[in-house]
Amino acid sequence: MQAAVDFLNGWIWSKGLIFLCLGVGLFFSIRTRFAQVRHFGEMIRLMFDGKSSDSGVSSFQALAMTLAGRVGTGNIAGVATAITFGGPGAVFWMWMVAFLGASSAFVESTLGQIYKEKINGEYRGGPAFYIEKGLGMKSFAIVFAIATIFACGVLLPGTQSNSIGAGLEKALGIDPNVTAAILALMLGFIIFGGVKRIASFAEVVVPFMALAYIIVACVIVALNVHQLPDVLALIFKSAFGFDAGFGAILGMAIQWGVKRGVYSNEAGQGTGPHASSAAAVSHPAKQGLVQAFSVYIDTLFVCSATAFMLLITGQYNVQGPDGNALHTGIAGVAAGPGYVQTAMENIMPGFGSIFVAVALFFFAFTTIIAYYYIAETNIAYLSRKVNRPWLTLVLKIAIMATVVYGTVKTADLAWGLGDIGVGMMAWMNIAAIILLQKPAFIALRDYEAQKAQGLDPVFHPEKLGIKGADYWTGHQSEDNLEEERKHGGQPVYDKV
Repeated sequence: MQAAVDFLNGWIWSKGLIFLCLGVGLFFSIRTRFAQVRHFGEMIRLMFDGKSSDSGVSSFQALAMTLAGRVGTGNIAGVATAITFGGPGAVFWMWMVAFLGASSAFVESTLGQIYKEKINGEYRGGPAFYIEKGLGMKSFAIVFAIATIFACGVLLPGTQSNSIGAGLEKALGIDPNVTAAILALMLGFIIFGGVKRIASFAEVVVPFMALAYIIVACVIVALNVHQLPDVLALIFKSAFGFDAGFGAILGMAIQWGVKRGVYSNEAGQGTGPHASSAAAVSHPAKQGLVQAFSVYIDTLFVCSATAFMLLITGQYNVQGPDGNALHTGIAGVAAGPGYVQTAMENIMPGFGSIFVAVALFFFAFTTIIAYYYIAETNIAYLSRKVNRPWLTLVLKIAIMATVVYGTVKTADLAWGLGDIGVGMMAWMNIAAIILLQKPAFIALRDYEAQKAQGLDPVFHPEKLGIKGADYWTGHQSEDNLEEERKHGGQPVYDKV
């Protein structure tokens, strides 16, 4: 099975996808006039803007749900793997994917909001919705929905649970079989509670653990701050092949940096729009900007924290394409969370390894929950016309079984399956947002025009020539109506 997985990954993660991720991010950055830089302050403000409603969650809850999917084992084990096979230069290319990918995240999340629907009293949206309603390609939308259900319900959760099992076994000696059983029970409790319980759980856990992890990483960097200039120089020199030790793996640095960057921050992959569509906002661009900032949190903050901990302590390995060691900092430790645990333990004996295991548990567990929500949303898309509640039950059982299976299986197989899932979704979603980019840019210009007038923007697609945005046309949500009341009952757009 491993050989088949490796073969598929070699095709899916060809140079074409790598250049596509970077190229599309650069193109969207130019088209938005680098909105990820111009609106940085607005992104932070919008994170705490808006409140949840009976149908949707708040902007912050939507951000937390998205970060639950973005901040996972890729931020710990994924960074370690990228450094192992791509060298320190892979970290720079992860940063580059995050910076350019923020614009891709803006486009896809804005599109998710524009074409969202209200299904069974809850806001739902994502690539399948905007592919059908924006592009008019229903068959493509159905294929994406099925692929996403398979990827998020079967392929990706095992990657997260495998890292949890490995981390707890190393730190506390807990048998992976025991971990698998505990994870299945906890997961069942959360996912049978619906989207509100998922949002409430993510809202509390994700910010706390991300902040704690970053603080501990900062402490470690501060204790070794004299080495920081050399580490930064190593990252940049390795990224462009100027370092003598790692110059031979320049191509691998780019490949693994982009691969793990996309896996970690998910920009352009198509997962982010599902959670962002659940937010109750008055204008789609609001969630687009919030989700762009989530990419920064994931990669520039959390992934960088892991990278600096490894590089500044020297606790990492690098091997060439032929398998020969180029740098050995931790002998006998497989690429993954064990690197980070070892680095932390050497600096903080008796605490470091356990802390990483706990952080990894919450990061990865919330990611599994986010995967469930994404898969459930695509089942809701397929069941809009004919209600099939048994599909959701099958998904819940399947994802719990996958978590158990992934926890006790080898890391190579789990990561290989996860990479197939990520790559499969990325190919289809990037193609979709390239074809359907115009409404997102129209929404951004409309948002900026209303802000320039000192208004709190409200979205009216019919005034902008955007078709297919049925939720926003004719019947505004209670949130939008409230915004209009603030402006004397007149549509806000008419005042621009």
